[in-house]
Amino acid sequence: MKALGLPWRGRQLLVAEVYTDDGRLKGVRQLGGSVEFVEPAEAALVREFRDELGLTVRILGVPFVTENLYTHEGSSGHEVLFLFPVGLPPGPLDTRECVVFHEDCGTPCVARWYDLDVLDRDGGPALYPVGLKARLLAERRS
Repeated sequence: MKALGLPWRGRQLLVAEVYTDDGRLKGVRQLGGSVEFVEPAEAALVREFRDELGLTVRILGVPFVTENLYTHEGSSGHEVLFLFPVGLPPGPLDTRECVVFHEDCGTPCVARWYDLDVLDRDGGPALYPVGLKARLLAERRS
């Protein structure tokens, strides 16, 4: 189970880049991480943003929950995702286009602001999980 955040800057969403094993950008995914045993998803999300970016996020509403069945580099995966709308504190990422952070295991990662229009297009990175872009566009219109 994962708790992931949806921080917006206008039409741009802050997401982590996902690369293939050979270093090619294949897609982007929300920031956050695994929910520990007996940990509420909200607490996991706040903890993950603090650990990875050094920021304390505000949860702005109820999450939507989705199931993600996927294949990455030939291995199948299955996860349940809690996706929360979040607000970032003013300042640190207001004007920066990207931020480098490290996963718990020390792996360097890049988070970047992406406009939804460039995601899930031919030649552009995919937005994971599959189907999320349509859901976000529908929610942003309502």
